[in-house]
Amino acid sequence: MTRLIVAAGGGGDAVAAAMLDAALYGDDDGRAVILTYAWDRLLIDPVPGPRGPENFTGLEPITPAVWKVPAQARPIAPAGSTLPRLAAELPHTFALIDPRHGAEGVTRQLEELVSHLEPESIDLLDVGGDVLAQGDEPTLKSPLADALTLAACGQVNAPIRLLIAGPGLDGELPLDDMRGMLGPIVHTLTAKDVEPVSSVLEWHPSEATGMLAATARGARGTCEVRDAGLPIPLTDESPTVHEVDLDEALSCNNLARAIMTTATLDEVEALSREVCGFSEIDYERNKALWLKKQRPVRLDAESVLPRLDQFEAEARSRGVTHTTFRRLTEALNLDGTQREALRQLLINSRPEQYAAPLWSITATSPTS
Repeated sequence: MTRLIVAAGGGGDAVAAAMLDAALYGDDDGRAVILTYAWDRLLIDPVPGPRGPENFTGLEPITPAVWKVPAQARPIAPAGSTLPRLAAELPHTFALIDPRHGAEGVTRQLEELVSHLEPESIDLLDVGGDVLAQGDEPTLKSPLADALTLAACGQVNAPIRLLIAGPGLDGELPLDDMRGMLGPIVHTLTAKDVEPVSSVLEWHPSEATGMLAATARGARGTCEVRDAGLPIPLTDESPTVHEVDLDEALSCNNLARAIMTTATLDEVEALSREVCGFSEIDYERNKALWLKKQRPVRLDAESVLPRLDQFEAEARSRGVTHTTFRRLTEALNLDGTQREALRQLLINSRPEQYAAPLWSITATSPTS
């Protein structure tokens, strides 16, 4: 028997799925299949939107509509993906959500997997909780992927448990707005639970899952994320995992209900513009064009550290205690491809400020 976990938004949700599976069932079991998008945003993948099977070499068929992403798979340039590396470092099987055929296609994928695997349990996991959004919230930024998996799970004839890890950590739906929908706590993550994915967190760019892991390790305060510098509270509630009634979530999520009969990703996008007022893929398209026009700043200690000092001083004045390396990369006007080099430079220069996988800006640095 196998467990099936659907990573609602892809990206960091897949890492969180591996972390939670290890916490609940043991880190060396390896019997979970994690169904996830290949959608790593522009820091990893310069091509806007999610990747499909045609964007990879080396995939292996699981069912007619579902492909496994093994360690030897590779994204076809210029696309990028973290999935092959996840497959190389974690014992789980990673299967690819293909959104090209809308909710009908993802539903078909799920039905085939359920029939093929006969899983002992099926979980839909979302870090942060934006899967519970109605669609008109001013803080909502990326509802499409979560709504698509929710719409598909709502049509599968099998019991599916919806789990919200780190409520509020994605900064898209305030914790107070979702508190009434949160059911019982299934688990509260601890530092021990993070260990099976600790090596992944050293390179994976997910901000929400990074904060989830950091709070499991004890980090508290306010973390600034994204290019806009959104402040996220890191509290005792941050490392909790709640069960939520899936039907209640579906009744709340206007986009998920609207896209249930879609047969193409274009249809899903059009309905996202109609229901939410935007498509996050449009945002990625516009940002990709903007990034092409930018000239990366020189990356060395002499040029970066003074600008880091200025950023940290301004952030502290805003009450910020932590930030992510994605936020630092963009705040220091660096290219996404320089994120890892920046991370290594800062950790080597000021190791006392590394609150893995976050960067502490309240720790004393040599120049502060």
